[in-house]
Amino acid sequence: MTISYDDFEKVDIRSGSIVKAEHFARAHKPAYKVWADFGPEIGILQTSAQVTVHYTPESLIGRQILGAVNLGEKNIAGFASQFLMLGCADLQGAVCLASLTPNVENGKKLF
Repeated sequence: MTISYDDFEKVDIRSGSIVKAEHFARAHKPAYKVWADFGPEIGILQTSAQVTVHYTPESLIGRQILGAVNLGEKNIAGFASQFLMLGCADLQGAVCLASLTPNVENGKKLF
């Protein structure tokens, strides 16, 4: 399926830094609750992420990530997920987070 560039521009993908992460016991599949700082314009948003294979909560703190921040809230086992943290699956299907090298300021828009 092909979409227009105008459609792609509607997805607001921003740089953020993880400030807090903890196990999400109520999730149906192994997951963490994650809070990320997307800069002064957007602030701190939270999400649920199934990234438990390659990451611990401690290893996520300070990691810069990419997140889609304008998809609306989704209720996941009673937790409001406010953004989609982006990544790709490895050969076993475990998520590997998308990252930026070198780091940029939080809140920068992907283009």
